[in-house]
Amino acid sequence: MKKYCLDLTVRSTEHLHARYVLLKLAYERPLPPMCPGQFVEVRVDGSPTTFLRRPISINFVDYERNELWLLVATVGDGTRQLARLKAGDKLNCMLPLGHGFASYSDIAPVKPEGATRFLLVGGGVGVAPLLYQGAKLTQPGNDADVTFLLGARTASDLLLLDEFEKYGRVLVTTEDGSAGERGFVTDHSVLKGESFDMVQCCGPTPMMKAVVRYAWQVGVECQVSLENMMACGLGACLCCVEKILQREADGSEAVHNVCVCKEGPVFSKEQVTWER
Repeated sequence: MKKYCLDLTVRSTEHLHARYVLLKLAYERPLPPMCPGQFVEVRVDGSPTTFLRRPISINFVDYERNELWLLVATVGDGTRQLARLKAGDKLNCMLPLGHGFASYSDIAPVKPEGATRFLLVGGGVGVAPLLYQGAKLTQPGNDADVTFLLGARTASDLLLLDEFEKYGRVLVTTEDGSAGERGFVTDHSVLKGESFDMVQCCGPTPMMKAVVRYAWQVGVECQVSLENMMACGLGACLCCVEKILQREADGSEAVHNVCVCKEGPVFSKEQVTWER
């Protein structure tokens, strides 16, 4: 898929929470094709301590409004600078980067053969790529049955629930029990009472490891979107390397070091080494 370096215009900056901001960006020409699970590298201007671009998941693309959404967690000076952007400001973005959820080719959405029931599991800012994935899965011609399972520490940390509800059933867990079921996402009763054809997940590594463990136990297909530290987004700097299982020409499996930004960020449960 072709990559672009574009100066996007900020349409709005929505402060969803003390730590999270939603940037809605537009371009003067039609936005290029982007797949769920891909990400952008944004240049942070005006920060004396931020020298590298910041990788941010594609939260949503509204082609009717020619609008790209980025959900940003403000964890350092660079992301705090992004949260200060105002309508009319410019934000330089390289996009789209990486390979997204395998439900889609680079050109057109294609559901995995026979898959109709999808469970999309997210925690924290890891919920970001699941919104666009849910929208694609439920568009005419796909008509998948989508369940979102979203986890957070407390009710105020749950993000964009109204948007998720447009595309499927929304279930939540909170560690303190202030919303939904108490506990982690893998404690939710839906995992014991229902079955799915595909689980797709993004969030903290311990959460994704638990979801992969569940997927192996029940024998369901599963993909995870890794959130390794990335600097270049193009596979040049080698700071996001992960050990991934790959099948050799003779049919055997071997562990290889791959750049998550280039070969991922989405991998299948068979590729990650957590439960192997």
